[in-house]
Amino acid sequence: MGTNPSGTADIADLAGIIKWLDGSGRLVRVRTEVDPVHQLAGIAARFEGGPRAVLFEKVKGSRYPVFAGLYWSRELLGGLLGRPVLSLPQYVSECIRDWQQHPVAPVVLRRGPVNEVTEDNADLSRLPVPTHAELDGGPYFDAGVVITKDPETGIRNTSIQRFQVVGKDRLAINIDAGRHLELCLAKAAARTQTLPFTLNIGVGPGLHFAAAVPAEAAPFGTDELGIASRFNGKPLELVASSLSPVEMAADAMIALECELVPGEVHPEGPFAEVTGYYASVAPRPLARVRRIHHRREAVFQTIISGGEVFNSVGLLGEANVLALLQKQVPGVKDVYFTHGGCGFYHAVVQIAQKRAGWARQALMAAFAAFPPLKMVTVVDDDVDIRKPADVEWAMATRLDPKHGILVIENVFGHGLNPTFPDYLGSKVGFDATRPFPHTPNFTRAKISPAPLDGLDIEVPDIRS
Repeated sequence: MGTNPSGTADIADLAGIIKWLDGSGRLVRVRTEVDPVHQLAGIAARFEGGPRAVLFEKVKGSRYPVFAGLYWSRELLGGLLGRPVLSLPQYVSECIRDWQQHPVAPVVLRRGPVNEVTEDNADLSRLPVPTHAELDGGPYFDAGVVITKDPETGIRNTSIQRFQVVGKDRLAINIDAGRHLELCLAKAAARTQTLPFTLNIGVGPGLHFAAAVPAEAAPFGTDELGIASRFNGKPLELVASSLSPVEMAADAMIALECELVPGEVHPEGPFAEVTGYYASVAPRPLARVRRIHHRREAVFQTIISGGEVFNSVGLLGEANVLALLQKQVPGVKDVYFTHGGCGFYHAVVQIAQKRAGWARQALMAAFAAFPPLKMVTVVDDDVDIRKPADVEWAMATRLDPKHGILVIENVFGHGLNPTFPDYLGSKVGFDATRPFPHTPNFTRAKISPAPLDGLDIEVPDIRS
């Protein structure tokens, strides 16, 4: 395992990814021992958004290193996937569409790297689970991929949730309303059964993306793990369990075999979420950890709430909205989920107008394509949707407040957003496009680029 012949990493294997990052100068190594409580996240945050990930080689209280930052830079992610940065949403959309049309089932093995070592006496204190923000309720698994099965059909389901360590072999889990894991747990309760699942830590972006794909692109009842096969370029490899019918990712660094007992709850929270606010404390499902598997040289992966979530989840949201809008609205060229919108709540849509009314149509279609969105701004194709100042320019000079603002009240949204208590709130769309047909007074001024070759120009150094 390591790199492919093309020089890109084997993205199914985090060990190979780390090796590729190191070889390409994209890995910061922290060799001094760090405290997993606050210090680790504080150091990682210094590098957030930069072109390098971070590996903490010595973490207090554990023999395992901790890795962070795989998703906080699209430049890094584009290099890893061998794709230009601006083409990433289109690439993700193509991969999902290919999976929808030609699904490739995972293969199940008896053994894999993940179960080089098996611990029947689960003890989570041996793992370097970090506590990130100042008011977090404790250590959290926040980058693990959940694999479970529909209790009725046996079809696999995958997702990413947050898990608070509340005991030696106990985890409290937050499940957002409407998530497929909630449906599986409800089905288990109806059958008076427990719900077994595996929590897979230290996986490649293919499996991470499969777990983060919006439900609109991967409806309940489809085996989303096939999405990872498409990204990996080969069938995803799983390892069978002797405890339950639910498999674990063969290439994961660490896998926990767990079960949820319907009705068992434990206080969970607070936790610094993608919103930049703390999620509240509430009774939430309690998971029992029955067994821990790991590689001999395992690396624990964590995600710092912020840029990593904006880029990973936001990229999946962009891909889904772009794919659906291009089917429904002529002229849509690009979609960007802003970082100021937490990668979840604000989409900017670029459109080359074909006729009057299509910009407003794009607003409504975007909300339908990704329900967590709170704001959508539509701009013309002469606006750079990844530059906030350019988008603001369009809003300041092209938005007609009387006719260009669409407010939708009492609609389902994302429960982590504090403006959507109990998942209900208002959404707003901004049509910041020129009137159609275009008139000369809305033509954007341009300066023709002039080459500097052959010119005698002196550019002095700035002196302090």
